[in-house]
Amino acid sequence: MKRLCQRVILTSVLVLAAIPAGYAARDKKAAPPATLAPYFTAPAEFAQDLGNYRSPLRFDDGAPVRNKQDWARRREEILRYWHGRMGPWPPEIVKPKVEVLQEERRENFLQQRVRVQVAPDRHNEGYLMVPEATGKRRSRLPAVLVVYYDPEAGAGQGKELRDFGYQLAKRGFVALSIGSPYTSNYPAKDGAVLQPLSYLAYVAANCRNALANDPRVDPQRIGIVGHSYGGKWAMFASCLNEKFACAAWSDGGIVFDESRSNVNYWEPWYLGFDRAVTRKPGVITPKSPRTGPYKQMMEDGRDLHELHALMAPRPFLVSGGSEDPPMRWKALNHTVAVNRLLGYENRVAMTNRPAHSPTPESNEQIYQFFHWALKHPR
Repeated sequence: MKRLCQRVILTSVLVLAAIPAGYAARDKKAAPPATLAPYFTAPAEFAQDLGNYRSPLRFDDGAPVRNKQDWARRREEILRYWHGRMGPWPPEIVKPKVEVLQEERRENFLQQRVRVQVAPDRHNEGYLMVPEATGKRRSRLPAVLVVYYDPEAGAGQGKELRDFGYQLAKRGFVALSIGSPYTSNYPAKDGAVLQPLSYLAYVAANCRNALANDPRVDPQRIGIVGHSYGGKWAMFASCLNEKFACAAWSDGGIVFDESRSNVNYWEPWYLGFDRAVTRKPGVITPKSPRTGPYKQMMEDGRDLHELHALMAPRPFLVSGGSEDPPMRWKALNHTVAVNRLLGYENRVAMTNRPAHSPTPESNEQIYQFFHWALKHPR
């Protein structure tokens, strides 16, 4: 009887571990609004197409994942592999230091220039935008972390149509816009432990914790968004950190694709950093071959669809452009299958546009997605 009770407790813990905090109690079939609903279904030509990707619903030894308990163990197996290749994270900073440098009122929100602790010995500057209070009392607000090359873009003070934080703040979300760390190697280039994309994900995890500690923010309703480089960053951050409640990835390239020069995960500033080899930047060629963990991942037959699966059952939106066309549903269908095993629908969506740059329409779809996923607690 004692062993049976222990087994029941362990099983319960594993199942809960597979359903991240903040979404365990959500309606498993919560329908998106009519304006977004079509994007949660693959086009007919890709609806049953799983491509050549190895199913994440199989353990590394080939055994099938049959139920929620199996998925909890498989999820940990996927995480172990990716962290093993990219380098283990330092402990997350539970309460990162946040210093307010300047503040001003903009339209209907307060904007603060802040310095945030993103690693034990490092800080990033960014913009924290907080909607003004309405009424005598108000509850905590949903929040979104915006990641890109520079924090000004997300705050509406940089390149056009990258102003996710500014637009979300006007719509009632707390938004923190941050840019690239001053170095992408951690702890240092000559002694790097983490691949740059993994370090960026670690930075985002600590920024999420900074938002979660803000008394104006609901810690269970924090998402993340980024475009291009920021799209890669947002994808790795949300997949590797289950505390993000949802995510939107804008045309970062959601699978390894060496036919696309901008889907360049092989570069040393993403997954190809190798202290022993310096390759010429650019596409893979016999004279400039794969390096670092990227080379090992390709040899192991791994791809980014395994990371997507770690999002289940949290919802995410791929805002696809030239680098993420509709054919990417072949990879996304695997995460749809994981969600169905867990009993969830309407968790994977993709919109599409012809070009890489965001458009007013594609951005509006992102804002509608966050409104559905975060605005009202379920």
